[in-house]
Amino acid sequence: MASWPAIARRVRVPLGFAFAVFYFWLAKPTVRCMLLGSVFVTAGLCLRGIASGYLRKNEQLAMAGPYAYTRNPLYLGSVLMAFGFVLAARDWWIALAAAIFFMAIYLPVVFSEEQFLRARFPEFEEYARRVPRFLVRFGPVGAEGGRFSWDLYLKHREYNALLGAVVMMAALVGKMAW
Repeated sequence: MASWPAIARRVRVPLGFAFAVFYFWLAKPTVRCMLLGSVFVTAGLCLRGIASGYLRKNEQLAMAGPYAYTRNPLYLGSVLMAFGFVLAARDWWIALAAAIFFMAIYLPVVFSEEQFLRARFPEFEEYARRVPRFLVRFGPVGAEGGRFSWDLYLKHREYNALLGAVVMMAALVGKMAW
């Protein structure tokens, strides 16, 4: 039988789509809340996009770029985006559901990924000691250098996050107008 982190890894995207339907149904957007939320959504998209351009999955431990400040910039970007969408929706049920979703799905995945990284990359232990899991350090403590790669950004299909965010914001504008 598969472990919960393995199950969570497989169901997070389909559950995310189901959550989007729930989200749209309950959302009560206003212009002010959408503008405030879009600041966080944009910050999260930028962080995810930059992080994806430094990530060489299973080939080398990412320690440069945003990975020099936090071990999980992709997930931190997702949390910023989620917070922005919660603000845009103006609904406590959505906020509660988003928090539960993160705790039940993403935290186990993060811990599972860390176990994999520890086993695969001997330098992970030292990196983990110096770089916080979710919080951001001011001043890099991971590896410096490295270059952002548009090829990696495209390979990881990070543009899908941008597309999804634009579609959801457009849907919220439509809901507001309707």
